[in-house]
Amino acid sequence: MDRLQTMEVFVRVAELGSFSKAAERLNLPPATVSNAIQGLEKRINARLLQRTTRKVTLTDDGAAYLERCLRLLAEFDEVENLFERDHLQPAGTVRVDLPEHPAHSIVVPALPAFMARYPQIQIRLSASDRFVDLIGEGIDCVMRVGSLSDSTLIARQVGMIEQINCASKAYLDKHGRPLSLSELSRHQVVNFFSTRTGRDLPWEYMQNGELKSIKLAGGISVASSDVYTASCRAGLGLVQIPRWAVQAMLDEGVVEEVLPEFRPPPLPVAVVYAHNRHLAPAVRVFVEWLTVTLRASGIVGAPCGDN
Repeated sequence: MDRLQTMEVFVRVAELGSFSKAAERLNLPPATVSNAIQGLEKRINARLLQRTTRKVTLTDDGAAYLERCLRLLAEFDEVENLFERDHLQPAGTVRVDLPEHPAHSIVVPALPAFMARYPQIQIRLSASDRFVDLIGEGIDCVMRVGSLSDSTLIARQVGMIEQINCASKAYLDKHGRPLSLSELSRHQVVNFFSTRTGRDLPWEYMQNGELKSIKLAGGISVASSDVYTASCRAGLGLVQIPRWAVQAMLDEGVVEEVLPEFRPPPLPVAVVYAHNRHLAPAVRVFVEWLTVTLRASGIVGAPCGDN
């Protein structure tokens, strides 16, 4: 087994957290996978995987090595397919998951042009705000807002989303407009809870270049961006939300920004997909199109460099 194949074996074991699952996915004998990893660790003189009876996890060295492997394999894949896309018409099904608001307002309206250009591609699109397990659920790509913690995924950076503090005019007329952080304790917020942990996310703000957070009382917690926006409009409390989600209501005067000097930090946006040396052409062109579409939408600030 050459070095490139060994890297692929290592990446698959890291993705699936299992030697046996990696062997099954790669159609290799389990002993071959185990020997490949042992040989790799011996060659580079580092322990990459922590093995237990229930799961295989990355060591610190393994996480660093995985990041390099993903970059090298992605670049190799790009070189191999440099001329292929000029000769083949991409075909097949692309499974995509997007946050609700961008799916409704940006991606779906732009899809007719994409589908006219690639008539042999079928799109299976789900729109939700839950954390999707790409590998486990068989999703080809997602749009992620916020920091990325999974080093087994490839992230194509789109840009940064500006966030603001705001509330409905009706709520502010009734409860007053907070002019300082100390006044927040007298207000209600609409909390947003993580579907992974079940916990409410804290109220965040930047002060003197430093990120700080506080817990605030709220009568409602939601896990949907559309419901979060609707709760703001209904006057249920203060929210921290991407500006583009409430821009129309700001323009109408239905919603007002508060505490602009204590805004939460902007959120990074990326199009994310699982590493695969033989990434299907249909997935590849969709990822490229989605990245360009989101960048051109105006919902994000200047893009960062691709990872």
